[in-house]
Amino acid sequence: MTLTLPTPASPLKIGTRGSPLALAQAYETRARLMAAFDLVEDAFEICVIQTSGDNRQLIDADRPLKEIGNKGLFTKEIEEALLSGGIDIAVHSMKDMPTVQPEGLILDCYLPREDVRDAFVSLKYAGIADLPKGATVGTSSLRRRAQLLNTRPDLNVVEFRGNVQTRLKKLGNDVADATFLAMAGLNRLGLDVPKAAIEVDDLLPAVAQGAIGIERRLDDTRAQEMLNAIHNSETGQRLAAERAFLMTLDGSCETPIGALAVLVGDQIHLRGEILRPDGSEKMCEEGIAPISEGAELGRALGERLLAAAPKGFFDWRD
Repeated sequence: MTLTLPTPASPLKIGTRGSPLALAQAYETRARLMAAFDLVEDAFEICVIQTSGDNRQLIDADRPLKEIGNKGLFTKEIEEALLSGGIDIAVHSMKDMPTVQPEGLILDCYLPREDVRDAFVSLKYAGIADLPKGATVGTSSLRRRAQLLNTRPDLNVVEFRGNVQTRLKKLGNDVADATFLAMAGLNRLGLDVPKAAIEVDDLLPAVAQGAIGIERRLDDTRAQEMLNAIHNSETGQRLAAERAFLMTLDGSCETPIGALAVLVGDQIHLRGEILRPDGSEKMCEEGIAPISEGAELGRALGERLLAAAPKGFFDWRD
C-alpha cells in the first residue's frame, strides 16, 4: 500500500504542551520526519494543547504534584485530542508518561535519548557537597527530595515549581540556595545556567528521563509507518526495562523511584531503587539480561523490591 504523505494542504498535526521544552521536542520530531520523508515544514502543524498540569495557578502555588494529581496531569487533554482525531501524533517527555496508555493509543516511537543526568543548579554553590548544613534546596520532584535527604538529612528541602527562568529568579531572591533540573531539558533548550551534572551513581535518574516518546492511534497505519522511520531502537529497549520496573512498583509522581537501563553489547543492565519520601530508607536492586528480555528484567527487579520491602514501606503511597 502506498504511503500518503502529509502536505501543506493536509498537514500532519503534532500535539504538544506549550512549554518551551515541549515545543523544542515537537520541533525535533518535526525535523526528523521532514528529513526522513523529504517534506517541507508546512506539511506539519504544531498544535499546542493546554493540560491540567499547565494551569498557572497550580504551578505558581508551589503545591506538591501529589496534591494536584498524577502523571495524567500532563497528558490527559493531549490524549483526548489524539483519540478524537484532533491531532495525528502526540509528543511527550517520557518521564511524564503513565505506564499504561488509554485504549486505542500506543507509544512505540522514541527519539535518541539525551543526557539522563540531573543537574545541580545554584547561584552560590558548586555542588551538593558544598551546601552548608541547613541550606535550603527547592524541588518539586519527590524522587530528588528523597534521594537528597537520604544522603544529606541536614538540608531543608522545600517545594519549588516553575520553568527554568522562574526557578532562577527564585534562587536570586533567596527562596532557595539550590535546585535541580534535568540535563536533557537544559541541553534541548540550549540554556546556559550555573549547573553541574550529577553522575548517575550519586543520583539515579527518573524512569525514562531524557527520552522523548511519540504517541499515536493504534489503527493509524500512516502514522505508524512514518514514526517507524524515526524510531530509535536503543531508546525503546532501555525504556522497556525501566517502564516495566516502574509499572511493577505502580509508580507515579507520588512515588520516589529511580531507574536506569544501559546496553552493554547484547545485554541490558538495569539499576533501580525505591525510597521513603523522607529519605530515611533506600532499597536498591540491579540485574543483567539479554536485551530482548529487558521488560522481564524490569518486572523481576520490581518484584524483588516489593518482596524485600519491610512492612509499611509503601504506606505513604495510599
